[in-house]
Amino acid sequence: METPSIQYIKGVGPKIAERLAGRGITTAREALFFFPKSYEDRRRIVPLFSLVHGMSACVKGRVVDVRGGQGGFGRNRVLDVMIADGSGRLSLKWFRYNPALADRFPIGAELLLSGTVRAFGPRLEMHHPEILGHDETSDPFGFGRIIPVYPEIEGVPARLLRKIMWEVVQHHSKDIREFFPRWILDAAGVPPIQDSVAALHFPPPESDIAKLQAFSSPAQQRLIFGELFFIQWTMARRRIGVTREKAVPLPWDREIVEEIKKRLPFTLTNAQRRVVNETLKDMAQPHPMHRLLQGDVGSGKTIVAWIATMVAWKNGAQAALMAPTEILAEQHYQRFASLCVGLPVNVVLLTASVTGKARENARASIREGHANIVVGTHAIIQEGVDFRNLTLSIIDEQHRFGVLQRAALRGKGIQAPHLLVMTATPIPRTLAMTLYGDLDVSVIDEMPPGRSPIRTRVLSENERGVAWEAVRNELDAGGRAYVVLPLVEESDKLALRDAVRTAGAVRAAFPDIGVGLLHGRMKGDEKDAVMRRFKSGEDRILVSTTVIEVGVDVPEATLMVVEHADRFGLSQLHQLRGRVGRGERPSSCFLMASPNGSGDDTRARLSVMERTNDGFKIAEEDLKIRGPGDFAGVRQSGIPDLVFSDIVRDARMLYKSREIAEALLARDPGLDEPGHAVLKAWVAEKDSAQASAD
Repeated sequence: METPSIQYIKGVGPKIAERLAGRGITTAREALFFFPKSYEDRRRIVPLFSLVHGMSACVKGRVVDVRGGQGGFGRNRVLDVMIADGSGRLSLKWFRYNPALADRFPIGAELLLSGTVRAFGPRLEMHHPEILGHDETSDPFGFGRIIPVYPEIEGVPARLLRKIMWEVVQHHSKDIREFFPRWILDAAGVPPIQDSVAALHFPPPESDIAKLQAFSSPAQQRLIFGELFFIQWTMARRRIGVTREKAVPLPWDREIVEEIKKRLPFTLTNAQRRVVNETLKDMAQPHPMHRLLQGDVGSGKTIVAWIATMVAWKNGAQAALMAPTEILAEQHYQRFASLCVGLPVNVVLLTASVTGKARENARASIREGHANIVVGTHAIIQEGVDFRNLTLSIIDEQHRFGVLQRAALRGKGIQAPHLLVMTATPIPRTLAMTLYGDLDVSVIDEMPPGRSPIRTRVLSENERGVAWEAVRNELDAGGRAYVVLPLVEESDKLALRDAVRTAGAVRAAFPDIGVGLLHGRMKGDEKDAVMRRFKSGEDRILVSTTVIEVGVDVPEATLMVVEHADRFGLSQLHQLRGRVGRGERPSSCFLMASPNGSGDDTRARLSVMERTNDGFKIAEEDLKIRGPGDFAGVRQSGIPDLVFSDIVRDARMLYKSREIAEALLARDPGLDEPGHAVLKAWVAEKDSAQASAD
């Protein structure tokens, strides 16, 4: 769609065009897609006696008093204009007195204004209201309708911007070409793009302001659908693409099943058995498995991964497991090696800490195929690490790895390897559909028997003694404790406790107890030494940053204190809390709010942790509070940023867009039907833009 330069729109000119260009608006088309951030209902005048604090309203009154008083020592003078309408009075204030501004308010003048009402004692005020004129006909774009409120553009007054947008919409909105065929618009229940864009800028008189504010009007739903449809179409194509790839089938037989059963240290839960069956069924296919395994902290994902690697070994294939931290990789390596004792299975560890001759030997073993199972960090996807016949790739805590890292591990296989990605961060269904819609999803929704819920308490600063008394009692009973902090060292910018100083204070408070310090700046061998001392009981308190968040397994640890808990997301707190409660003894977690972060809102948010140990419920709350942008893995997912959509608010449209995308893929996978030509061009344009962004 070709549209003119914004400079030639009525009311613009070179200077305003330059200011609009600073916000990325250089053409009429770009202006059409510069949408309002909110709306104000200016369809009626509100009598002054009806005003209440917090209300946005249009008011009309007669000037009865004007004062330009001093605002206090060293402060600008304040212009205070009093208006009345026969029902009440309202004070209008401008905090930078200007004689020219004061001249606009002669006593007796009629004014039409819009603004937000504030209450100061019995007095109602509007600060810096927008002056719409003297009567209802003064500003047809600012009164008598629901008006758009645009993001601010420096040097372009709101009133002028509305007029410019009115010109653009009136003369160019019909130039936008709808790319969805009629049957898709009908299936989604949304209007065409031309009508939607016009209604978004200047809603029709009968519009429901509540729907506009909730982003649920038909016009807004059209934009939401377009955004979500592209994501679901992309995911649907990826899914169909996987089924067309070739992979080496890895079937299981009774012999390996019996061997696995014999070696399991416990009976699988029903959920684990279901997930194992789903995984092994996928691995037996001639196209690659693409499965996401979700399981809460301690639900038993590692055993599922080990079973999958054993089936790969029985088929003469190599398997690799990539973990985000050396601590977790070494833990997996030790677990796998112990489960394979007595079998001719060569389990190899490859991390940054494996150096020199040991590293050369590990690489040679992988290259020559002697390494049956390779466990490591991102070191296993580096140049110089070549597999002989990698057929199964497993990624643990997948949200720590970007799209390119996952692709690099897949690329180590001769054919596309089977892929199992695991996470202990429960992902709400709407987010999973958005981030991982190209994967089949398995969920371990049952905890192993014998694990008791972790008792959690939120404490304020003046309740600190409760937590430390609990630490002393737990140590006296033979337990171990974590103390978790957000910072490694003292910061000039943040008034927060740090791990280094806290470790010193804890050692002073518990001189008879070994206290370890663990953080991300330490070298791998230093971290390993600290963890070994804590696991052995030589140290019984571990002061740490969030490096312990993922996978650390010390069953004797029964208590955790998280300092500045309000600095963390709920899902991250749930992951941290999962480091305790891994043995048979009851466990506790104390969440210490920051001294300046212990208000009602903070307490209400953290109280979710007191009410439930269910990671999925916590993740849903976290998603509502923080939104998807901050959620684990979103930034590395390879999907476009959501501009119009909210996957919590728009869950219904997300499901609908997936249904429509799958129906279209089944009907016309290449978008070759004549009625889909414009849609095909739009998809290609979006694909190209996303590739450039990635």
